[in-house]
Amino acid sequence: MAIIAVILPVFLLIFLGFGLKRSGFLGETFWEAAERLTYFLLLPALLLSTLAEAKLAGLGAGPMVLVIMGALLIMALALLALRPLLASTGAAFTSVAQGTLRGNTYIGLSVAVGLYGARGLDAAAVAVAATVPLVNVLSVAALTRYAGTKPDLAAMLQGIARNPLILACAIGLMLNLSGLGLPGVIDEMLGLLGRGALPLGLLAVGAGLNVAAMGKAGRSLAAGLGLKLAALPLLTAIGCWIIGLGDMAASVAVLFNALPTATSSYILARHLGGDAELMAGLITAQTALAMVTLPLWLILLG
Repeated sequence: MAIIAVILPVFLLIFLGFGLKRSGFLGETFWEAAERLTYFLLLPALLLSTLAEAKLAGLGAGPMVLVIMGALLIMALALLALRPLLASTGAAFTSVAQGTLRGNTYIGLSVAVGLYGARGLDAAAVAVAATVPLVNVLSVAALTRYAGTKPDLAAMLQGIARNPLILACAIGLMLNLSGLGLPGVIDEMLGLLGRGALPLGLLAVGAGLNVAAMGKAGRSLAAGLGLKLAALPLLTAIGCWIIGLGDMAASVAVLFNALPTATSSYILARHLGGDAELMAGLITAQTALAMVTLPLWLILLG
């Protein structure tokens, strides 16, 4: 019940965002501005300040990252092997791939904080630092290879390198490992900014859901649901068992590989020739179903 009590408020905020967007109460322009503010300022501030001051000793960060990234790479290979069965077109396959490999950072951070407090936030921030570069590279590679478009690869890699989450994580880790940390005033300012990231981010996740898109995806939707919400977390749980991860590190590892896909996947699919409608359906269906699957995985681990 404790796990459900942590996860339910997270999804209630998402559903509140969905309702607010449909009601028109805040106007159409609010949501784009809120998403940009959260992605480019609030969430980077939270990650930078958390990683700069995180107590990494005893966190099991190295083995946790190894399990998360290992499971993602194995799943990427499985996606390639199963490609003819997963989607009828290359564009649809890229959306299934994104839907399987990417995770919603806002939900992961919120649940980790709810379960484990400050130490959970430290572990979750490390997970973000490890996964964001990897899943961005894998997603761009899939879109470049299978979506039928030929974007400027150098420009895409530069875009990944300038990703605000990647930059924030890199700076935070450098400050931590160098022993410099953050000056008190800067740390406090970033902490205040970061506190707005998760509630506003979750509301924006809800605002981006598209229920109508779920009914037009066919077998690719089912594949994206099963691979993301069942197969990937199972693979991660097996890795945790093999390595012998501690309880919190194992929970965070499975949590981050059991998250519904990120809403930013839709933007990438639309800009690089993926199946944007399928991507919208996967985001919506995974987010709704994860309200059931996430607590189940965490209860099983407990």
